Amino acid sequence: MMPRDTNVHGTIFGGVILSQIDQAGAIACRACGVARVVTVSMKEVVFREPVYVGDVVSFYAEVVKVGTTSMTVKVVVEAERLRTPGPPVLVTDAEVVYVAVDEGGKKSPVPRASAQGR
Repeated sequence: MMPRDTNVHGTIFGGVILSQIDQAGAIACRACGVARVVTVSMKEVVFREPVYVGDVVSFYAEVVKVGTTSMTVKVVVEAERLRTPGPPVLVTDAEVVYVAVDEGGKKSPVPRASAQGR
């Protein structure tokens, strides 16, 4: 993480992490054959550890539920400390719900969900 992403406390602004969670989850939706998604909700996000400038932050996303037009993605965020080497620390995790949309922004079926119903 870079200095431009810091808050007044000198740690990485939580909104930056939330934005990255949203992006990681949306990318994971591609595994369902979906090109366009919109975010519907993000369940409670609790920041367990701060993220500092220079930390390497990893976002691990996995689709955990597929509906007719929606996908729920679990995103886990870990940080490798620049100043204190060691195992990564758990920063936070979240469940994010996305809805597949067409080019006009209308809900569209998730191909993987349609195939499961056959």
